Amino acid sequence: MKYNPEEHHRQSIRLKDYDYSQPGAYFVTICTQNQECLFGKIVDGKMVLNECGKITKQCWLDIPNHYSNAELDEFVIMPNHIHGIIIIVGGINVGAIHESPQHESPLPPHSTITRRKMLLPKIIGFYKMNSAKQINQIRHMPGTPVWQRNYYEHIIRNENENELNRVHKYIINNPLQWQ
Repeated sequence: MKYNPEEHHRQSIRLKDYDYSQPGAYFVTICTQNQECLFGKIVDGKMVLNECGKITKQCWLDIPNHYSNAELDEFVIMPNHIHGIIIIVGGINVGAIHESPQHESPLPPHSTITRRKMLLPKIIGFYKMNSAKQINQIRHMPGTPVWQRNYYEHIIRNENENELNRVHKYIINNPLQWQ
């Protein structure tokens, strides 16, 4: 389907004017396309990864090798999604931005300031692209969507250590809550 700005009114779920490149902790959830259980199964309250799940895990662990200002905290891969905390540290080093082709729009093109606010989305996009490519290679299904188009994020406020502990607990206990 061709993009038509008159018909397609996608609204960002990101905080308007928030700089997603600034240091801080971000809790993210990324779901599979159509919530398909691709990564394994829960057995006795523990996640057992299949081959696709192991690829998903390795790609997640590889994020800091591509983004020196990204650190990983607690994470869990579930049958149809991943929860994790990405911590952005230090200065801004966004690098190249991989974008969809520009569509004719009355809005001005992305400015340098706007692009600088894109580190977290860039990390997630890179992760989704690399994991999907590898998963599709073993499934012999090139180009098939693995992930939903968007993702959920929550900014973990530094001033509230209880919030970080709550998110850690949620991630760790997630397999026990699977039904």
